[in-house]
Amino acid sequence: MAASRRRPKAQTDSASKQAASAEDLIKYYREMLLIRRFEEKAGQLYGMGLIGGFCHLYIGQEAVVVGIQAALKDNDDVITSYRDHGHMLACGMDPKGVMAELTGRRGGYSKGKGGSMHMFSREKNFYGGHGIVGAQVPLGTGLAFSHKYNKDDGLSAVYCGDGAINQGQVYESFNMAALWKLPVLYVIENNKYAMGTSQERASAGELHQRGAAYGIPGHQVNGMDVLEVREAADKWVEYIRAGNGPVILEMKTYRYRGHSMSDPAKYRTKEEVEKMRSESDPIDNLKRVLLEGAYVTEDQLKEIDREVKAVVTEAAEFAQQSPEPDPAELWTDVLVEA
Repeated sequence: MAASRRRPKAQTDSASKQAASAEDLIKYYREMLLIRRFEEKAGQLYGMGLIGGFCHLYIGQEAVVVGIQAALKDNDDVITSYRDHGHMLACGMDPKGVMAELTGRRGGYSKGKGGSMHMFSREKNFYGGHGIVGAQVPLGTGLAFSHKYNKDDGLSAVYCGDGAINQGQVYESFNMAALWKLPVLYVIENNKYAMGTSQERASAGELHQRGAAYGIPGHQVNGMDVLEVREAADKWVEYIRAGNGPVILEMKTYRYRGHSMSDPAKYRTKEEVEKMRSESDPIDNLKRVLLEGAYVTEDQLKEIDREVKAVVTEAAEFAQQSPEPDPAELWTDVLVEA
């Protein structure tokens, strides 16, 4: 389950489309289900007091990162905000290391010192979750500059939320990315509420058009449908790799839980959430595609669920058994010796 989930570099778009009718569909289902079950377990551990600090769950938004990552290559970079567990898993990071970091244990990706919002993997080219709203956008733009400078055909996938899109540094980044035609895909995960204020009340205009002043193409995508996300990502990633510069994709998505585990989410009705769950859930929708197309049987889907639950259970057990960091770790990874 910890293997890379990105498309191999040699695989062609036509081959991808052919496979999407069978093994890729099952793969996307498994990956989204892994994120869902992992986040459910993280919520349980938080309730038990085993996860401290902030914890922002990705439940409901799984199709966005799974669809985008399916279009990327192994040398592409990924950077995102504090709602980051799903992105880590979609990048192929080990669930055990992610869960151990959530619980502040030595076996975590940041040795138990980063927690939910700050973990990284150079091996998987995942450059973090970032707790400062919008901070990842200029950093991700810098990663794209590195790809252009090194001429390595890589790109930077920069995820941010509808709240972050109003930050000033975002537009400084757009300007530089457009000016230098940097290979960067900006993905706005518009889950409608930022922290607790609806996007309609906080953001003027259409978010995917925010790069228009810089000549950056922007497109709105149904972020609750993994196949629509993947199709858009395939198209615009190819455009970026051709040297055309940055692209903005606004993913219309939805989170079922509050902004964080401490958020009671009283700014929306239970009926609204249930309507989204019943009509637009990305996992249930792909499940219908799989069953109606006779790609799998109900028993096979149940087996996938059992396998995923076993992976998550193992991750939770590893996290609880892993020792806490040694107090001496307080002084490590603070400064870099030049």
